[in-house]
Amino acid sequence: MSPDTIESIKPYLNFFHPILMWALFGFAIYAMYLGIQSRKVRYATGEEKKELIKGKFAIKHHQMGSIILALMVLGTIGGMAVTYINNGKLFVGPHLLAGLSMTGLIAIAASLVPLMQRGNETARLTHISLNVVIVGLFGWQAVTGMQIMQRILENVFGITF
Repeated sequence: MSPDTIESIKPYLNFFHPILMWALFGFAIYAMYLGIQSRKVRYATGEEKKELIKGKFAIKHHQMGSIILALMVLGTIGGMAVTYINNGKLFVGPHLLAGLSMTGLIAIAASLVPLMQRGNETARLTHISLNVVIVGLFGWQAVTGMQIMQRILENVFGITF
């Protein structure tokens, strides 16, 4: 790629991170739903349990969690990389710090899975608590991220809101 080509696409790199993160936010909410359903299966009995098992919620929750973990790490690194490419520096502020915190928390939540599979209820409750915090931070990140996007649109494209 020529330097002119790279310069021409740099402003558009700003959109990959927010698009990925909004999709990831939706995935996180869906994973939370699957986790709740999986927990219902664990405590259900009789016909209700038989019916809930058909939904394969635990398997779907585990698969979605794996996707979210990978995309969260890649999205965090990607967002920081694009910021650095476009500005020559990172802006250390609440959005970056919360994003890094979410990435750390999701790694810890994922690391608890082997303990949960052995029936450790403390690990399960910690996993749930960490993920609720992550979803809450995600909602806040969505708001601050849109504020950042507004500034980028104003500075790069002259679009004001």
